[in-house]
Amino acid sequence: MIITTTEDIPKKEIEEVLGIVRGSTVRARSFGRDIFAGLKNLVGGEISEYTKLQAQSREEALKRMIDDASRLGANAVVNVRFSTSTIMQGASEILAYGTAVKFKE
Repeated sequence: MIITTTEDIPKKEIEEVLGIVRGSTVRARSFGRDIFAGLKNLVGGEISEYTKLQAQSREEALKRMIDDASRLGANAVVNVRFSTSTIMQGASEILAYGTAVKFKE
């Protein structure tokens, strides 16, 4: 499946727009990560534990969006975007969304 942030794909003609697809995950920080992050905050720099958590969350949301598109019979998702929001203190939602399409064969 082709995944892109653009609204079209060179040399491909969209035959049918199947609709909006999405995938999300809600992740919470862990006590161990918070301790290390607090120490890192004192000296500055990247907090790699949170960076890894966010990367894993984006990949999970993207996978769920692709699964949603597959259920519709899509062979691509265009205009893909990511969004994040705080659900509660220490927990965030990552949302991946886009438009599922079928190309002319």
